[in-house]
Amino acid sequence: MQEYDTIIIGSGVGGLATGLCLARAGQKVLILEQHYVPGGWSHSFTLNGQRFSPGVHYVGLLEEGMATNLLYRGLGIANDLVFFRMNKKAYEHCLIGDKTFDLPAGIDNLKNTLSAHFPAEEKNIKEYLSLVQRVSYELQLIPKLKGWWQKITVPFRTKHFGKFALFPLKKVVGWHVKDPILKAVLNIQCGDHGLPPNKACFPVHCSVMSHYFEGGYYPMGGGGGIVKAMTNGIKRHGGEVRVKQSVSKIIVENKKAIGVEFENGEKILAKNIVSNADPSITYLNLIDKEHLSNSLIKKLQKTKYSVTSLILFLTLDLDVTQFNIDSGNIWMMKDENDDANFEDLMSNNIEDGDLFPAVFMSCTTLKDPASFNGQYHNFEIVTYINYEHLNDFNGLDDYHNEEYKIFKEKVINKLMNNVEKIIPNAKQHIIQAELGTPKTNEFYINSTKGNVYGTEKTLNQVGPFAYKNKTEIENLFLCGACTLSHGVTGATYSGIAAAALILDCTSDDLLIEDADQKIRIYDAEDPLTWPEWVHTKRSDKIRKFIPKK
Repeated sequence: MQEYDTIIIGSGVGGLATGLCLARAGQKVLILEQHYVPGGWSHSFTLNGQRFSPGVHYVGLLEEGMATNLLYRGLGIANDLVFFRMNKKAYEHCLIGDKTFDLPAGIDNLKNTLSAHFPAEEKNIKEYLSLVQRVSYELQLIPKLKGWWQKITVPFRTKHFGKFALFPLKKVVGWHVKDPILKAVLNIQCGDHGLPPNKACFPVHCSVMSHYFEGGYYPMGGGGGIVKAMTNGIKRHGGEVRVKQSVSKIIVENKKAIGVEFENGEKILAKNIVSNADPSITYLNLIDKEHLSNSLIKKLQKTKYSVTSLILFLTLDLDVTQFNIDSGNIWMMKDENDDANFEDLMSNNIEDGDLFPAVFMSCTTLKDPASFNGQYHNFEIVTYINYEHLNDFNGLDDYHNEEYKIFKEKVINKLMNNVEKIIPNAKQHIIQAELGTPKTNEFYINSTKGNVYGTEKTLNQVGPFAYKNKTEIENLFLCGACTLSHGVTGATYSGIAAAALILDCTSDDLLIEDADQKIRIYDAEDPLTWPEWVHTKRSDKIRKFIPKK
């Protein structure tokens, strides 16, 4: 029987980060992924030769010396990564009703841009955005405080966090700004944690906003570019990543995790087991209930998961730049009533109405210019829905019936109505339009109710109330969006934290400074910044492309 130091269930970036850190430390590591490609929400895939990434739409803090740059350098994968800097003047386009507001890179640029739109709110804008910066800084400072003196002075070091941490976003932004449209612009990135302002935890929203204050960046190859760098790093250090490996059980003996079992009865033993699956999948599907404490079972029963999604993977045969589409993301909202728009998404029948009240659009062939074949542009269009509204298809062994097909066609048409608000007659230029539903999320990602961000990021489920990396079962650890934080970088940090527990060190110990590691960053919209090999890659793609007749 095979035996490993650590087996990791699931290959999202949390699991990959754990595996990379442990393999670098000399452990014999095995990562098991039930999908046919690794990466979880960060994976990329192709449809008829066109690449899409369901979960990675941008990354922040990537410039030299910033947190994400230091993260990838510290993991030893920076040299394998290429990122394109999204439109610096508008990495986010906010379309609210018939008005458009652009969010530029740079906190001072953002303050000035918003002040120009809302001159009566200039003082409030600057104070609010400065508060967001401070709360985010203090949130990240808390786990770094060491020693008696630093810990006893926490209330003084984190006074802004302490003052506002217990309030929802809607209250805090309402105390600082009055214009309802300005509030909607400032809250537009609620889509990055999946909660409306009246439910969103203010520090979580601060963390998201500040992550992108210096702009957005897109990986060459989509999310799969990050996954490839991580899996290559794992393999360089002797680790294994196996796909199409569906674990049916975590073997627990005497309150200690000792291995995993597959559906065919095969078992693999290990000194440590790390689950990158969410807590409900881990504890309720993979572990016999007799091994769980009553308090854990109660917590699992109370746990709420984040929103689920519809994602349209769209290819258009059209020069979309003539409609001012660029490398910036597009957030489209029916009006400035963000709480009401979210409630519409959650309460209305998915097929009803002509338009979704809120959608996110991203043109990956403009974000990643090396992927453009000279004619087709690819989009990912996302909106959130209530999982319970899929009742007709939930619980079926095979939901791919005629009703499901009709449902998808109706939803695609409705999402295309949103697209045509920006790109007129887009329906006449569709090369392919494939819809991912919560059932798709369940099948490929294996997330509870197809959730997008792990646990719902309300105050009672984040920070000290989140699931811990260390579990009550000896030698069993968790990582991923339900623990430390969500998003690409948040989940990566969670994986490092899990590895640090196993190796009995700190996360900082596992981020190894290497002056030879450097991320290559180019401007998505400025070919003059691209090296020759990017031009060659793009021209080769154009040369090989033969359009369908």
